[in-house]
Amino acid sequence: MFAEERHRLISESLAAHGKVSVAELSERFDITRETVRRDLAQLEAAGLLRRVHGGAVGADSASTREESHSARTTIHAQSKRAIAEAAYALLPTEMTSVMIDAGTTTEILAEELARHRSGDCLVITHALPIAARISGNPQLSLDVIGGRIRGLTNAATGADTVLAYSRLRADIAFLGTNALHPEFGLSTPDPLEASVKAAIARSAQRVVVLADASKHGSLTLVQFATLEQIDTLVTEKFPDPELAAALDAAEVEVVVA
Repeated sequence: MFAEERHRLISESLAAHGKVSVAELSERFDITRETVRRDLAQLEAAGLLRRVHGGAVGADSASTREESHSARTTIHAQSKRAIAEAAYALLPTEMTSVMIDAGTTTEILAEELARHRSGDCLVITHALPIAARISGNPQLSLDVIGGRIRGLTNAATGADTVLAYSRLRADIAFLGTNALHPEFGLSTPDPLEASVKAAIARSAQRVVVLADASKHGSLTLVQFATLEQIDTLVTEKFPDPELAAALDAAEVEVVVA
């Protein structure tokens, strides 16, 4: 097979799966790993991908890249809806306090909560879109954590936000994440967002992470929790063997929507 054909197939695989590995490409094309690395180097030079340890990811997957809230609402919308509905089923039926992190999947969860629950629930959030959803149901109790609003996510950040969460111990917290990696854990591109997410992870008796399959195996700039700090992962696709093994070792329950 000519190099040009391999480059086309590598690009197609990357578009379909979000990442490729040197080992898999070597076996697929029956070529040496060094040849695969040369192919990836040429594609990176052409701006078609970005090389990472063991393979490559899309050129637009830099560790600090982050879509706006409005843009993220249209990405993987069906998967997010299924995840949010499965997460809602995890809510205790009795009176409970619930922390809901900023995010488009958690916002759908807030919509489900506002639609179906009555006055037996206290919701705590720092995210304006989630507060707006919950406030639509006057029977629910709502505490809004303040701080400096970050326009990209419409959520409060800063020392006051972190301190407010650190003084609470909710029954359950629902966290969003930009990435879920077997070694690096949960991460997000922005340090201020990471600080708030870390505070939430420390401030609940049970931590549930909502993450669609596009987050599996990826990482961004700032870690905010290890796998050992979470109790349950809700996703729409079972993780690949490496991530599944790491989750199992950390005793994380995996719920597939």
